[in-house]
Amino acid sequence: EKDVREFLDNGRIAGYAADVVSEEPMKKDNPLLGAKNCIITPHIAWAATETRQRLLNIVIENLKCFIMGKPQNVVS
Repeated sequence: EKDVREFLDNGRIAGYAADVVSEEPMKKDNPLLGAKNCIITPHIAWAATETRQRLLNIVIENLKCFIMGKPQNVVS
């Protein structure tokens, strides 16, 4: 974030957009706050009711499959 701010300030990059920062919630001393040509959107894509319902449905399906001895969406 410090480097991005420096690049924005000296024109090495024209703009920057993100929906996450290194520490959330964003701290008041984050170098990107107030940077020119910088857009930071809230990291809340999961917050919509439809999204949360879809996530719950995936969890339920994963649990059913695990109980049946056929795990899915396994991360190793």
